[in-house]
Amino acid sequence: MTRPPLWEQSVTYGAVGATRAADLLEYPPAGYRPLERRVRIGHGEDRWRHAWSQTLSWGIQRRSGFRVRVDEAPAEVSEATYIPVGYDEAGQPVAPAAVEGAGEAAFGPEGESLIRPGDSARLGIPVWPIRFDFPARVVYVVDEPDRKGFAYGTLPGHAEEGEEAFLVSRGGDGSVWVTIRAFSRPAGWWWLLAPALRIAQAYYTSRYLRALMGPIPGQAAEGGGRREVTA
Repeated sequence: MTRPPLWEQSVTYGAVGATRAADLLEYPPAGYRPLERRVRIGHGEDRWRHAWSQTLSWGIQRRSGFRVRVDEAPAEVSEATYIPVGYDEAGQPVAPAAVEGAGEAAFGPEGESLIRPGDSARLGIPVWPIRFDFPARVVYVVDEPDRKGFAYGTLPGHAEEGEEAFLVSRGGDGSVWVTIRAFSRPAGWWWLLAPALRIAQAYYTSRYLRALMGPIPGQAAEGGGRREVTA
């Protein structure tokens, strides 16, 4: 049976947006395994600009070995379907700082197209002699002056059910951090490979955290090592 295009499909879990919850690790959605990892990737304005522009253009995934293919949705579907709303620590809504709207094209400092809420994509991993495609949908975008990123939820055909968030933030001292937050469980027959999926998740989470480290293109390497905080 042929599946409908990605933009017509619904995510495969119910707790959409739960990666926003401050108490995700203590109270994950029932039946799901939570995860949070955070690492310092550098310092300064150039590192910050590089980090957020890469994060909001699938750079973390591509630098971690995935081939990303974004599936276009009709304009009348994407416009105003998902509205990016951020919140501060007091729960007050924060106006978007750079991404203009759900249905409008947005671009980063180097002219790269930025992720929009509602985008659907296939994340491909080549495992010789075949390639696995894991479809996902962007369920929210975070666009604040010192915190940016997005989360995607799984679509039918993905090995897991759940949500994963990729966030970059800038501290008051200019330090730049990457945070990965997720909750997941194997989907369908993938339960038979649950131990292997857990190993794969740990492997790719580690790659995600390292993806934005190292020299910024066109610049010399920053000094200093990395600092990691594991929840």
